[in-house]
Amino acid sequence: MDTPSYILLQNPPGLPSIAVTRLFCFLKKSQLIIDWHNYGYSILSLTNGPESPVVHIAKWYEHIFGRFSKYNFCVTNAMKEDLLVNWRIKATTLYDKPPSMFQETTLQLQHKLFMKLSVDYPQFKAQCQTKSSNSKKSAFTELNKKNGIVIHTKGRPVLLISSTSWTEDEDFTVLLRALQDYEELIRNGIKLPPLVCVITGKGPLKKYYTQLMEEMYFKHIHICTPWLEAEDYPLLLGSADLGVCLHKSSSGLDLPMKVVDMFGCCLPVCAVNFKCLHELVKHEENGFIFEDSKELAEQLQVLFSDFQSDSCKLNRFRQNLRESKQMRWDESWDQTVLPIIRGCSKAQ
Repeated sequence: MDTPSYILLQNPPGLPSIAVTRLFCFLKKSQLIIDWHNYGYSILSLTNGPESPVVHIAKWYEHIFGRFSKYNFCVTNAMKEDLLVNWRIKATTLYDKPPSMFQETTLQLQHKLFMKLSVDYPQFKAQCQTKSSNSKKSAFTELNKKNGIVIHTKGRPVLLISSTSWTEDEDFTVLLRALQDYEELIRNGIKLPPLVCVITGKGPLKKYYTQLMEEMYFKHIHICTPWLEAEDYPLLLGSADLGVCLHKSSSGLDLPMKVVDMFGCCLPVCAVNFKCLHELVKHEENGFIFEDSKELAEQLQVLFSDFQSDSCKLNRFRQNLRESKQMRWDESWDQTVLPIIRGCSKAQ
């Protein structure tokens, strides 16, 4: 195998891969490029505490060995500034962008997906359907058997989606409390649609939160925690009405990839606030930013009070995402990374 001119390493995880890769580059006379997505020590601090010796060692390690890279990319301008000021590392901002598979889902594909999911998850099933009916229904869509046309079911519920790895950097009690407030609004006579909340993913805290959900009583809200096939996840994002993100960056300097994917599907988002979130979520433009469960519940009320109206705020957010003509990952790579690598190759 030919010796590579460059080795691109994503951090985290960087312990011990940065040092090992730097040694390989030294022996093979290759150049090391680090793609900074976060700081590994900040992730360790979530479970070990910021004053843990393990965290201090990891921070020292990243500070020292991170400087051995020839070139650096990072995922936010905030991280770019932090790397320069506190680490003496010069980096180029390379924002995460969605792959081309993340896009709006047609009604025909939505119906097919909902019917598939309804086999295992009753939240996707139509509440009532007669055998003699000329249509085939899910909870959200119906197919006219005669002409093959799919439409949204009249009076359908809202489809809200959140994805998670069920870790310490996401507090799902915020969403659950907001759903309780939403349920209470309906019980008090506020006209709001029923809601299906889908939370995808696996992780260490899933069992804990699932038990919390089972202890809650909802009449107008149904919660579903499916494990989706890889090809179904972008289809479901492209079928949803609203995404919710509870990710809080451990460093305050990275952005949630799940929101990037949601925006790729032109799906508006409500996201919990942290330091550099404004680099991705534009409040009142492509979604809402909230501080706590009370504010999230208020935003759900605003967005869903007339969500089937063409002029509703939810549709305006979606239209703003369509008009933004978002760059895809391969385009971003070609625009940002390739010129740097080609320029360095010519200089050698």
